[in-house]
Amino acid sequence: MTATLHLRGTPEANRQALLTIAAALPRPEFFGLPTTAAQLVWMRDRVRRLDRMELPELNDGHRLPGREGVTTPAAVLIPIVNRPDGLTMLLTQRSDTLPDHPGQISFPGGRQELEDATSADTALRESYEEIGLPADRVEILGAVGRYETVTGYSVTPIAGWVEPPFVLQTDPLEVADVFEVPLTFVLDPANYVQRERVVSGRTRHYFEVPFGERYIWGATAAMILLFYYALAAPLDR
Repeated sequence: MTATLHLRGTPEANRQALLTIAAALPRPEFFGLPTTAAQLVWMRDRVRRLDRMELPELNDGHRLPGREGVTTPAAVLIPIVNRPDGLTMLLTQRSDTLPDHPGQISFPGGRQELEDATSADTALRESYEEIGLPADRVEILGAVGRYETVTGYSVTPIAGWVEPPFVLQTDPLEVADVFEVPLTFVLDPANYVQRERVVSGRTRHYFEVPFGERYIWGATAAMILLFYYALAAPLDR
């Protein structure tokens, strides 16, 4: 086992090191399996065993003014869609009228409500409310770490295998668009770059991955890279 291929720092340090470490990892055998049925079996087993990896928590490195203090629990669904031409990852573009992260690319999801017994319940409920994705088309694989956003949400990404057919119906108040990206593209660290910008007087480091006219960046890009890391990094025991 190579110790340098593990994230063992603070949440901010882990995020900054994530791309370098992910790019150094060998490509998961998942991508070489001959059928999607075999890929599903492999991914089920891998996510089930993530407790052996001690996945790190990540954060954006700072909070926006007024968003300091205790975090708000939230969850998002990482939807892996089984298409005839290959697996894809489903993403949304948030409405420009939303107060938090307007217009950005994200996963379907949101804050945890009292009715939600688990983070998976939150991810499924929010996915149905936002884009009309039926829960009975989703097989929950499990949680993939945690990410703390600049807006004060402690987000648990939930990996889910989605079986067509399904018909989506978006809530226009929350979602401007829904699209899918080939999994082989979005789970390739070579397609990511690390950028920086000054926000509220502080330098913020973040990841981005362009896809055509789409611009996937920030927390969403980091959670996708964390998912790749979860699939590729050596298990601890």
